[in-house]
Amino acid sequence: MKRFAITVAIMVSCLVLVPTQQSHGQAIAEIIREAIVKVIKAVDLMIQRLQNATIQLQNAQKAIENELSKLKLKEIADWGEKQRQLFKTYYDELWHVRSIIMYYQRVKDIVNKQAQIVTEYKSAFSLFQKDKHFSAAELQHISDVYLGILNQSVKNVEELTMVVNSLTTQMSDAARLAMIGHVGQAVDNNLADLRTFTHQNKLLSLQRSKDASDMETVRQLYGLP
Repeated sequence: MKRFAITVAIMVSCLVLVPTQQSHGQAIAEIIREAIVKVIKAVDLMIQRLQNATIQLQNAQKAIENELSKLKLKEIADWGEKQRQLFKTYYDELWHVRSIIMYYQRVKDIVNKQAQIVTEYKSAFSLFQKDKHFSAAELQHISDVYLGILNQSVKNVEELTMVVNSLTTQMSDAARLAMIGHVGQAVDNNLADLRTFTHQNKLLSLQRSKDASDMETVRQLYGLP
């Protein structure tokens, strides 16, 4: 009787722990989601400002080119070095603006992948909880793995925020590109790890199916072919 009571207590503790882990995971996912929304808004605003700056620079270039086209060759020659420097300044500014837009487009791509991680985590873990082929202890392990990926995602979002704010800090283009590349690779790895782990668990459930009917139920649950 005592052994039975202990067994029941262990089972209850496992069943209680999984929802707790799930709640923790949901909380982290919500924090990441809110941070991602802020980064996306900041990136969109910055890109819009930079695109507007690009248009202004391009219009200024066109205005100068139109004026030059009206002048005689001798007058252009008289301008000489002064005009070459003026054009150089505009081209340098335009190149800088376009480079920054490129940075932020890359950041936005990374943010979208980060959001995909949160979406796929929520969807997958919700399905695993409905799957009778996984025990409470196994669901806890699955939750722990997902939590590890989500915790890394928090760090990725923090680094992305630094990139978004980097225009107001002393950071070289090389350092900015290195940070973007590092975060981008980390996000790619996290997304790949999450998808691999999710797929492995789906296949494990399929392997545990007892008959054709059970197998078909698993296929429908996960949308497997």
